[in-house]
Amino acid sequence: MKKTLLTAILLTFGFANAQTFVNTNPENKKVILEEFTGVNCVYCPQGHTIANNIKNANPNNVFLINIHQGSFSTPGAGQPDFRTTFGNGIAGQTGLTGYPAGTVNRSVFAGLGMATGATAMGRGNWTNASNQTLNQSSYVNVGVQGVIDAQSRQLTVTVEVYYTGNSPVSTNKLNIALLQNNTLGPQTGGNMGNNYNHMHRLVHMITGQWGTDITTTTNGSFYTQTFNYTIPAAYNNIPAEIGEMELVAFVTETQQKIISGNGGKPTFTGLANNDAKVKSIETIGTQCTNSIGPKVTIQNNGQTPLTSLSIDYAINSGAPQNYVWTGNLASLTSAIVQLPAVSYTLLPTNTVNVTIPNDDDVSNNNGSINFNKAVETQFTNITVKISTDQYGSETTWNIKNSAGTTVAQGGPYTDAGGAGVFPKPDVNLTLANDCYTFSIIDSYGDGMCCAYGNGSYQVLANGVLIPGMNGGNFGSGESKKYGVNTNLSVSAFDANAIKFYPNPTNGMITISLPEMAKVSITDLSGKLISTSMLEAGDSTLNLSDLSSGIYLINFIGDNFVKTDKIILK
Repeated sequence: MKKTLLTAILLTFGFANAQTFVNTNPENKKVILEEFTGVNCVYCPQGHTIANNIKNANPNNVFLINIHQGSFSTPGAGQPDFRTTFGNGIAGQTGLTGYPAGTVNRSVFAGLGMATGATAMGRGNWTNASNQTLNQSSYVNVGVQGVIDAQSRQLTVTVEVYYTGNSPVSTNKLNIALLQNNTLGPQTGGNMGNNYNHMHRLVHMITGQWGTDITTTTNGSFYTQTFNYTIPAAYNNIPAEIGEMELVAFVTETQQKIISGNGGKPTFTGLANNDAKVKSIETIGTQCTNSIGPKVTIQNNGQTPLTSLSIDYAINSGAPQNYVWTGNLASLTSAIVQLPAVSYTLLPTNTVNVTIPNDDDVSNNNGSINFNKAVETQFTNITVKISTDQYGSETTWNIKNSAGTTVAQGGPYTDAGGAGVFPKPDVNLTLANDCYTFSIIDSYGDGMCCAYGNGSYQVLANGVLIPGMNGGNFGSGESKKYGVNTNLSVSAFDANAIKFYPNPTNGMITISLPEMAKVSITDLSGKLISTSMLEAGDSTLNLSDLSSGIYLINFIGDNFVKTDKIILK
């Protein structure tokens, strides 16, 4: 466990002029809104919006702390764990009965609590409680400043507390929360899939669970304390981005009622003068068009604000493009840059390269990402099969062409009693040659599988599943692309040149291809079992690990797609 170094200076009224940045004039209370949330809480994004609206309406007077806690914060498979060791203790004294819940200065507001005497309130009462608090005078003012050494990751926090009145208790407690902003991740109900932007997320309490004591709390008292804390590389395997850190300090009576507080972002030392970084390139799904605009995240690793940046990029080693970004990035903060679309030749596998030229540190100036060509079918007769769980009213879907025009849609459907699978009527349509996007949305955010049934969707061409165009466990929604290209059926080679034998087989098959292709095996529901990239000519594939039965074998090449059945004895 990391140790926190504390140094304290207590000054009497006669030495109040020693203070450096806290206000010594009487102030009204500032709001500390602690919001209890979780990535699997469907209504929590509404709470986040309400809290942000309160903060935006009262800049510098409202500070948010988002505490991931409770059953909705328990991560599912592949989800990040945003919980801390402090959350359950803080929530345990609130009397919350549901999520999202929030406390305003850990105080009880008549008629607004979730229960009699509870500090926890539903999201609809946070604004009222905040407005009441902002209109109340405070007997204590708080100031906080922080500095992070970018090389050692040591955070030095100085807090100043000045009493403009007498506290009703002889001992108050000073608390410092360390928060992290701009963490992309999943959020049920957020309608953003895995790209929900989590803000004001509690990662650590520098002063421990309930703070450190202030033992002189009379009018004119001045108290300052300095903390040194080394920020780890990650919390629960989630990277701790020092440029996204935020501090909130507050003073409480015992471990409950917050009188007032303050917050701010740390400054940095140990940085080069001018240094920009290609932090990441946004994942690109499968594509079936020959024009795309990548999104790149840039980070200012320099000491001075970054106001413009030249960015070079190319796809598949094509003609280099240049874009000049302008804005205002503080040290160690990031921005997502939408690069203009560029034309390219679509290959089975494609590569985007991004470079920052003319920079002090060339070690972090490059980035690349690969994306694949979407599956294509030569058949124009398309069928959409939908089977919902018992909450059919949550499910909607649509198909859009490359121009963004909706060519087919379905749902919401009717609900059914009891868990199960509830097939809906097939939707059949004829599509012209184009690139299409199939999107499916669950308004609650838990997909069609698996808590309340085993619903699923499938998109078929000529009665056969288009490889990969199926699913059910997709959270709030997902989108997949595929192409319709009737020219595939009259390509330069005969589709019959794609061969595999023997069929039925005991496990070993020989595959003959006219050109390199991706070969995948799925079961009849479309569940992917294996994928291989095979060269032109003859190759062998071992399926002996599979159970006996009927499977689909899918071939995707640069100029063809083909799906057939294979029987394993």
